Amino acid sequence: MIFLSNLSAFQGNLFYLRSKFSFMKRSAQYAGTFYSNKPEELIRSIKECFQSPFGPQKSIDQVEKTTEPIPFFLAPHAGYMYSGPVAAWSFLELSKYEQPETVIVIGPNHTGLGSEIAIADDVSAWETPLGDVEINHELIDKITDLSHLITKDDRAHSREHSIEVQLPFLQFIYKEPIKFVPISLLNQGMDAAIMLGEIISKACENESVSVIASSDFTHYEHHDVASNQDNKVLEKIVNLDIKGMYDLKYELNVSMCGYGPIATTIEAAKRMNRTKGKILTYATSGDVSGMKDQVVGYGAAMFHT
Repeated sequence: MIFLSNLSAFQGNLFYLRSKFSFMKRSAQYAGTFYSNKPEELIRSIKECFQSPFGPQKSIDQVEKTTEPIPFFLAPHAGYMYSGPVAAWSFLELSKYEQPETVIVIGPNHTGLGSEIAIADDVSAWETPLGDVEINHELIDKITDLSHLITKDDRAHSREHSIEVQLPFLQFIYKEPIKFVPISLLNQGMDAAIMLGEIISKACENESVSVIASSDFTHYEHHDVASNQDNKVLEKIVNLDIKGMYDLKYELNVSMCGYGPIATTIEAAKRMNRTKGKILTYATSGDVSGMKDQVVGYGAAMFHT
């Protein structure tokens, strides 16, 4: 385990040096594992997520468009065969609205690399099999100028999957190129999350944005246990009750990995007049695999006007 930890740190530092001085792009680290590294197969798998029995069973061409303010979302971040159908619910809803200029994707830091609240720095874009997604450095500067606690640090993103897996879905639903801001949270404390949500709301006051919280829910419990406790937490989330979510997470020992990103998104949503929450769907990996002894829970939700 020590060797693997040191190797991960070495790979993260190597990526940082290469991006800083040479390539200036973050390569797709999880293409070929969490999702296909072949564009045609990737598009097909995303379409299958939308049509899955656990997905919305609609395509983005079948939705009615609206000019209402763009909502914010919660989406999971596991391998597409497991969490993709649940994620598709959030991205189908997002496709109904005018394309934002920027999508802010907030994910938990699973690797331990980098700073506590880390935002992209030197890379100009993140690569996926569907092309490049450009970083909005102007918005990043506005965010970091508002707090010294939010640091520019590509190392935190170098080996992290929770943000990367959202990008092909964004590329799929939008015809025009999209800019984005990735924020990785090692510090998921409630105070830090609320502070970040406030900063995002201030920085985005005159911006066309959506915010996506990337999180899975219960890990490696029986399907019935996971479903029961996760849906209780989801009720707190869609009621925009940050403290209630944290209290219930600790009371029930819910092993959700992105509670900080969710809290940040809720705080930003409340401050930006997205004051209504809605659960879009919930499923577990056991729903897909049929093996329900040890599952991971996945939820999709939206915050809207």
